[in-house]
Formats: sequence, structure tokens, C-alpha cells
Amino acid sequence: MVWAAVIFTFSTDTFSANHTQGIIFGILHTFLPHVPSETLSALHDFIRKCGHFGEYFIFGLLLFRALRAPGTGWQLRWACLAILIAALYASSDEIHQIFVPSRGASIWDALLDTVGASAAQLALWAANRNRPREAP
Repeated sequence: MVWAAVIFTFSTDTFSANHTQGIIFGILHTFLPHVPSETLSALHDFIRKCGHFGEYFIFGLLLFRALRAPGTGWQLRWACLAILIAALYASSDEIHQIFVPSRGASIWDALLDTVGASAAQLALWAANRNRPREAP
């Protein structure tokens, strides 16, 4: 899956906090020139955590779509399997980061990733709950 490769790429040294800090601080400082650096650092961390959530939200959507094919609608088993696969991939991604010098593994990041994939399943459920069920 292409999106899994994108996630893997985001786990490399290129996208470590040390490398993204300069870019994100520069953008934030342009829009918020009088904000102290401590606040910019907190915003940097928040943006990075939103990235975790967002990339796994998308991953959760794609996994669900792949698991339900060729079906339609929403089923709990598809959603649970998508969450399980996302959680396993998030865990393996954090293990990968142990071997990247500028990165580190975090169980909290894996949990946040899993929450992102779970939120995608809730969004899919909400989008499909009023649709008529197809006949077996």
C-alpha cells in the first residue's frame, strides 16, 4: 500500500523533530512574530502530533476500503480489522524508529496513531449509518 510507504518515509531521519523544527518554526514565526520560542516549540509538538493522528486517520480510511471490497456500507468486523492492522503497523513503525539515530520509539505515538485510525472508523460509521443495508 502506497500510504504505508508514506508513513514509513515520515518515520525517517528527514522528518525527525530536529529537521522539521526549523521549517515549522519559520512558518509559525512568520504568522506569529511576537510569540515566545517556548510557545512555538509547543505548537511544533502539537503540529507533529496532529500529523500522527492525520496520517493514521487516512490509513484507517484506506484500510477499511481495502477490507470491505467489493462490499459496501459499514460493518464492525471491517472496522475492527482496520484498527488492528493500523495498530500493528503503528507499533512496527515505532520499533523502526528505534534504529533511526535522530528518532525514538514512543508507545504514546503508537497509541495516538491507533486513535487516528479508530476515529476514521467512527467517521465511516457516521457516514454510513443512515444508508440502507444491502440484501445478503
